[in-house]
Amino acid sequence: MYQANQQRYETMPYHRCGKSGLKLPALSLGLWHNFGTTSNFETMKEMCTTAFDAGITHFDLANNYGPVNGAAEENFGRILDWGMRPYRDEMVISTKAGHEMWPGPYGDWGSRKHLVASLDQSLLRMGLDYVDIFYHHRPDPETPLEETMDALDAIVRSGKALYVGISKYNKEQTAEAVRILRNLRTPFVIHQSRYSLFERTIETNGVKDYVAKEGLGMIAFCPLAQGLLTDKYLHGIPNDSRIKKDGRFLQESALTQEKLERIRALNEIAAERGQSLAQMAICWILRDQKVTSVLIGASRPEQILENVKITGKTDFTLEELNKIDQICG
Repeated sequence: MYQANQQRYETMPYHRCGKSGLKLPALSLGLWHNFGTTSNFETMKEMCTTAFDAGITHFDLANNYGPVNGAAEENFGRILDWGMRPYRDEMVISTKAGHEMWPGPYGDWGSRKHLVASLDQSLLRMGLDYVDIFYHHRPDPETPLEETMDALDAIVRSGKALYVGISKYNKEQTAEAVRILRNLRTPFVIHQSRYSLFERTIETNGVKDYVAKEGLGMIAFCPLAQGLLTDKYLHGIPNDSRIKKDGRFLQESALTQEKLERIRALNEIAAERGQSLAQMAICWILRDQKVTSVLIGASRPEQILENVKITGKTDFTLEELNKIDQICG
């Protein structure tokens, strides 16, 4: 039987999720690419236990994570049954709905029908009575936002989720969600957005500042720009890289000479800080306390342990920040 590390809470920082009572670890584990039918179950188990033993209590999933759709939730349920289920109350488990899951008019987007049915399926796959956070995964251009938010409220009141969140919403959509859910007195606590040194849209479109002002938590995904913000590609493209193995999310065309020069310059700053580029990229996201947690992905347990070493190193000098801004353009 798995026995968790007794010192797991001694070094990981936990940040309050906006103005709610919920705290999240500075690093959360995203079960996106490497928890599907093509992945090794023993490695999946080891990644989850390595994360938990290091104080990562938040496990982030979605109905369509795999491959195939639903596979990550099924495998996480198997991992819980294997030995982690006794620690359920020490975990924050989140899932999402809003991308295509099954054929027909109810298998996608943001209707009450889709959200309720999808969450029921997710709970069954993971063997859970409830999730801690349930997200609408992306805005629906056709379903009235009132219906989607009413569905999130009803899900909390049914006991199937403790808190709700949204993902990929722009500032105007977020503001309307805030208005509706506050009127309903729904525990809306978090916004999930893509954010990295190379992807700063939430700074320019006002989402990051608005979320902080309204007392919501923010969690960042793709913090390493699909692996570009690591030392993996400094000397060519490895055969075991995501570009070679799976070109759906990162293609070779993204690795231009200009981008490589920026990566090398950032790597030099990281080395001067005594960090890897990946560690510095994550620290940069957490630098101003407007981001509650960073979602990390991993294909090996060792990557999780390397990322955990950011603890206590999220401060930057003004000179470092200016250099980084100049490099990233």
